[in-house]
Amino acid sequence: MESGLKPMDAEQLRENAHKMVDFIADYYKNIESLPVLSQVEPGYLRNLIPDSAPNNPELLQDVLDDIQAKIIPGVTNWQSPNYFAYYPSNSSIAGFLGEMLSGGLNIVGFSWVTSPAATELEMIVLDWLAKLLKLPEEFLSGGQGGGVIQGTASEAVLVVLLAARDKVLNRVGKTALEKLVVYTSDQTHSALQKACQIGGIHPENCRVLKTDASTDYALSPELLSETISHDIAVGLIPFFLCATVGTTSSSTVDPLRKLGKIAKTNGMWFHVDAAYAGSACVCPEYRHYIDGVEEADSFNMNAHKWFLTNFDCSALWVKDRNALIRSLSTNPEFLKNKASEANLVVDYKDWQIPLGRRFRSLKLWMVLRLYGSENLQCYIRNHIKLAAHFEGLVKQDQRFEVVTPRIFSLVCFRLLHPNKDEDNANQLNRKLLHDVNSTGKIFISHTVLSSEYILRFAVGAPLTEERHVNAAWKVLQDEASALLKNL
Repeated sequence: MESGLKPMDAEQLRENAHKMVDFIADYYKNIESLPVLSQVEPGYLRNLIPDSAPNNPELLQDVLDDIQAKIIPGVTNWQSPNYFAYYPSNSSIAGFLGEMLSGGLNIVGFSWVTSPAATELEMIVLDWLAKLLKLPEEFLSGGQGGGVIQGTASEAVLVVLLAARDKVLNRVGKTALEKLVVYTSDQTHSALQKACQIGGIHPENCRVLKTDASTDYALSPELLSETISHDIAVGLIPFFLCATVGTTSSSTVDPLRKLGKIAKTNGMWFHVDAAYAGSACVCPEYRHYIDGVEEADSFNMNAHKWFLTNFDCSALWVKDRNALIRSLSTNPEFLKNKASEANLVVDYKDWQIPLGRRFRSLKLWMVLRLYGSENLQCYIRNHIKLAAHFEGLVKQDQRFEVVTPRIFSLVCFRLLHPNKDEDNANQLNRKLLHDVNSTGKIFISHTVLSSEYILRFAVGAPLTEERHVNAAWKVLQDEASALLKNL
């Protein structure tokens, strides 16, 4: 029998897409009524969904009804105004429209010829963002460097580590792989250690340098220099340093200028991970936190975290694009074309791990155009103001303490044990986190600093207002009171 299936019919798309947009709009309209952290048990969905796919087509409305009844309860609502965990993952109308357009066009833009606009818009829009961040000209596409959109900061650090590895091995010989050493702090995202595993760096040669409260958990240049000197003395080869602007645990900023000079003196690749806090640096008053980026070989920030660009959109800039290309390029016969072979164009397949890539620059382009830099700066400033407000609330309650200095929109704090019992203080805060998140009213996360269990309150959801921060603080106070009463 001849199939009547029309997977992409313009009129069917128009009808169904309207229904889907209405569904998503209603989701946002009602998002405050949903538990922020999903309250389902592991394996809940298996009993709600048939164990095999249907033979015949079903109605879209039936599917939407199932999403509402079965899928949404298992969703942790990252866009809720009461979401304060981890770091934000921003959505916006502009970002959503760009994502919709990207999905509709559905191009696979691995090389220039596969969709010239996809490559050229990405180059242009990353130059725009680099200029907003006042990055050095070497990071712009007009020279030897340029920007590229990766999926995540984890991918970004992997590709630059591979480029740095191959660059040094080309100089000293392939057999020296086991002598290569990577340097970072114990506050650096674990993605770097995974990159080392993938890149074949010996586990013992990944130097995770200890930080402490005396430097607000920033990487010490003195400790770095000492460690490098020791490694060189025993015949090892320092080749890669990763610094962070806005660490995952406490949003600490490493001293880029001093670290960069150490890296340069020792011929190392210097990567700056500003996945979270890079967005804040579009504001002139926060730009100084990336002073010293001039020394870096690569710089990364996640537009999908705090810059109203729907996931995924991780911006990576490099000063030497050829280092990436030499490490990551392939050139099979079926991909050869005149423009590429004449070296007239950029082929982003050679700047990343996968071959295929989506038209992600549309999202960032639409965010920048539909909101403008001034509105984006105000958006960032408002979240920082709300975090400062929360910090003030914590400081007013003597049962709590703020643990680290607040720089951006993250507040690290904890509930003090009434008997100053440090052994039980960690358990007390662990229980507080569980009780608070179990209410479904808010969602926060935790970290550990100097062996202390710390609560993290990260402001950054697009819909968050002061009333949500106040309500969150009341939940924390109420649950803390209940805990302390039972001690």
